[in-house]
Amino acid sequence: MIRYSTPGEIAFSTADGPGSGEGDDTTARNFANLKEKVNQEHDRMDLDSSFCFGCHPGVPCFNDCCSDVNIFLTPFDIIRLKNHLKITSTEFLSKYTVMPVHEKQKHPVIMLKMREDESKACYFVDPEKGCTVYHDRPWACRMFPVGKASPQDSGSEKAFYFLMNEDVCHGWDETKQWTVRQWMEDQNVARWDEEGEKYKDISMHPFLNENELTPQQMDMFYMVCYDIDRFKRFVFDSSLLQRIDIDEKTARKMAKSDALLLDFGYKWLRFSLFHEPVLKPKR
Repeated sequence: MIRYSTPGEIAFSTADGPGSGEGDDTTARNFANLKEKVNQEHDRMDLDSSFCFGCHPGVPCFNDCCSDVNIFLTPFDIIRLKNHLKITSTEFLSKYTVMPVHEKQKHPVIMLKMREDESKACYFVDPEKGCTVYHDRPWACRMFPVGKASPQDSGSEKAFYFLMNEDVCHGWDETKQWTVRQWMEDQNVARWDEEGEKYKDISMHPFLNENELTPQQMDMFYMVCYDIDRFKRFVFDSSLLQRIDIDEKTARKMAKSDALLLDFGYKWLRFSLFHEPVLKPKR
């Protein structure tokens, strides 16, 4: 099974297609095909649409959906996971992620790495206990089996929700009824959605459609969005704060909060890459 998640906006899942070890071009083509399939074949749902579903250790497929799966991570996903594991973002990225590349890619994206054995299981899944990072699990895992399609990707007039009903999943045999709104509240999606919207504003910025980032700009995008601990060194171990007009109180808060530092990072990308006057140089 492959589950694709465009950070903060779209999640697709299908039992067809290659596993996570396939080439980047194949991954890109399958993602495009899945978007087309969702747009044409899936019923559109809103927040008050209902469905029956359940996932717990008693379901015979428990943990099966956590193997051979491609999940794109948001910047907030990475912050939550690396903090849960008590490691740096640099270590997390090196050990638990891969970065697919294809010719039409506008900016770096990060995918969760699967185990390099026959199981191709997620590194964070225990066969008996299930997800060991459940409280801080990624947006795509949190949303499943609900997907969300945006106007940019679906061609529709407004965003809609849809269900990812896979043959491997027996959660559909459960009788507990949910609305989409209730499911998202139960899975604590709101905080991830809030952060995902911020990232979407950066990753779908018009500048990226009109310009090709240089290798140095690609690295800056990667550092700000994914390697937050390296970005922290970039901010606090350089002369940046002496050159940018930012008050000391805000700087102290950024030093203690990865989320606030990421917010500043988005402004830095808008300022340094997209040439927006969202930051002021000191005079």
